[in-house]
Amino acid sequence: MMILRHDRRSDPELNITPLIDVVFLLLIFFMVSTTFDKQAELKIELPEASGKVAPTEQFKLEIAIDAEGHYYVNKRRITDERLITLKRAIELTLADNKDPKLIISADRKTPHEAVVRAMDAARQLGLTHLTFATHQSSE
Repeated sequence: MMILRHDRRSDPELNITPLIDVVFLLLIFFMVSTTFDKQAELKIELPEASGKVAPTEQFKLEIAIDAEGHYYVNKRRITDERLITLKRAIELTLADNKDPKLIISADRKTPHEAVVRAMDAARQLGLTHLTFATHQSSE
């Protein structure tokens, strides 16, 4: 009598072919459904606007930002470009004026980050009346 017994244990095999197929199909789906914007061809020159000059109000707080991203609060230069410094300068300029009209005037070459930082500082201080200064177009 012969006993047939296999002492070899075979390792289980993991077939990853279906997984590769699914990943490939997802890749194709996202490539086909994605739209590509050609932002390099978009040329934006800001700021210019046409319209009426806004009527004057009681107290205005102006944050001016030059082309290098330096801040000026009511024509006084801020020592650095940090958010905390900008907020402190705005608070000192506000004094007792609770709801002034805030005007942000930025050079057309100002980094976007500097404008967003000024808006964020205003939001954190609860300033709600925000206006962007532009110059009158010649047209």
